[in-house]
Amino acid sequence: MQSKFGANRTAITEFILLGLVETPELWPVVFVVFLFAYLVTVGGNLSILAAILVEPKLHTPMYFFLGNLSVLDVGCITITVPSMLAHLLSHKRTIPYGACFTQLFFFHLLVGVDCFLLTAMAYDRFLAICQPLTYNTQMSQRVQRILVAVSWALAFTNALTHTVAIATLNFCGPNVINHFYCDLPQLFQLSCSSTQLNELLLFAVGFIMAGTPLALIITSYAHVAAAVLRIRSAEGRKKAFSTCGSHLTVVGIFYGSGIFNYMRLGSAKLSDKDKGVGVFNTVINPMLNPIIYSLRNSDVQDALWRVLKGKWSLA
Repeated sequence: MQSKFGANRTAITEFILLGLVETPELWPVVFVVFLFAYLVTVGGNLSILAAILVEPKLHTPMYFFLGNLSVLDVGCITITVPSMLAHLLSHKRTIPYGACFTQLFFFHLLVGVDCFLLTAMAYDRFLAICQPLTYNTQMSQRVQRILVAVSWALAFTNALTHTVAIATLNFCGPNVINHFYCDLPQLFQLSCSSTQLNELLLFAVGFIMAGTPLALIITSYAHVAAAVLRIRSAEGRKKAFSTCGSHLTVVGIFYGSGIFNYMRLGSAKLSDKDKGVGVFNTVINPMLNPIIYSLRNSDVQDALWRVLKGKWSLA
């Protein structure tokens, strides 16, 4: 790592994460708030997962995908927040070169799987509402496992591609990242190599890996909406829409924050707004998901209540 790129230009071995706030007096407040958010997020998602595992009524494809989504949410917040809390406690804001790229890889891996799982959940709703007679056959346990495995494989390819691509860039100073975790836009700003190809790669791969799932989600719900509107009973329409409302809310938040974060790479300087989007991606989204999926779902609420009381059926 000490190889020369040119006269007086030495490869850096670590980065400095400025964190959310640079005022030391505010660090204890930030620590308490984010520790609380982390515990609530992990507790909420693990509670959802426990409810799905122990409640027979929730042993359906939709909740199988939701359980996987809960695991991803725990992983996503665990990749970023604990390290930030450790930096606040130790007052040490450096992160080794390798650790930074490792964090980048796992963050994009989990976010990628999240993206494809949301697509699988939209496909599940399409089959359940538009093709109910063949639903059990088309969404068998084998199909569910294949969809999850393919999601992980595609996300792994995407994360590895971006990590290897950015590892080919030269970083010879400055090494200060105005964020609380390592991500592509911030690292692009620090490279002393041209990042044009990397940015084009991000747009191209992002269009395929995120745009295609989004198109499939929109297509699925267009068919769902058409099918629901043909239902004569107002109560039936309300019930069908309610099963999709939670998922559409999560999709909107996920893609909205993602587009804001990665479609602004041409800006000359990343601002504190990007930290806010980072908090939204890594903390708010995982914390809101259990609330969104359980808020209007009596089955999940009943299962959660039984889990909290320690009473459940394993039948």
